[in-house]
Amino acid sequence: MRKRRLLFVIPAAILGIVLVSFIGGELVKLLWNWLLPPLFGWRELTLWQAFGMLALCRILFGGVGRHAHGSPGIRRRLRERMEERMEERMEERMGAWSM
Repeated sequence: MRKRRLLFVIPAAILGIVLVSFIGGELVKLLWNWLLPPLFGWRELTLWQAFGMLALCRILFGGVGRHAHGSPGIRRRLRERMEERMEERMEERMGAWSM
């Protein structure tokens, strides 16, 4: 039963990735060609150039891999350390006021 599911899921996932990539590239191409050539006189993009722009923007602005910064364990430790530091600062300030 599990093998059957994998035989369906893997091709569907590959097809989905290809489809989303194509739609994203086409969207970038259409938006670029609609806005930038009339406004600034820039050249129009082909579909492959749009894929390149999409990949470049993903690398520069979206990162690669997970969207979260680090694993949940790292975030938890950072939050705990920040809470400790805030408590230390509050104790220091309260101690200064009591004098």
